[in-house]
Amino acid sequence: MAATQGFREGQRPADDAQDDRWCMAVRLLGNVEKRLDEALQHGHGLPLSEYRALCALSRPDSGPALRMGELADRIGLQHSTVTRLVGRLEARGLAERASTAGDGRAVAASVTAVGRERYAEATPTYRAALGEALDAALTNVYLADLAAWVLTGESAVSPASDAPDADPPADG
Repeated sequence: MAATQGFREGQRPADDAQDDRWCMAVRLLGNVEKRLDEALQHGHGLPLSEYRALCALSRPDSGPALRMGELADRIGLQHSTVTRLVGRLEARGLAERASTAGDGRAVAASVTAVGRERYAEATPTYRAALGEALDAALTNVYLADLAAWVLTGESAVSPASDAPDADPPADG
């Protein structure tokens, strides 16, 4: 029996329900990111992608600098996109680039003092917008469980026997 095209042996494709749930997760992510970007742009003139880069570069576990590939992994963007993003941050004095020690071909980015200050100023706006977006998602039956999990780390869905799709209990 031949494996399904594009899948490894023993791997199976997602079913319709899994695809639907994934689409809902993407929908929540899109809604939240739109609100975050709008709040950061309006309040600080800082796009969400630049905020995320400053966040990653400001973290204590980032050390003095992050290689472009590591930064790309941390913020979920392509390497080439991150290179352009860091270029914009550098032009605004929020980050700087330098060759890494021991490998002159590799480039690393670090946050400047101005970038660290800008990140600190924008963080309350980011967190307020995130809380509002997640609270709003709690009212959508399809997004509520994922939003609740992000808010609390716990599922909002009751056990399967109490789920709306379950058969109602027999009268007796």
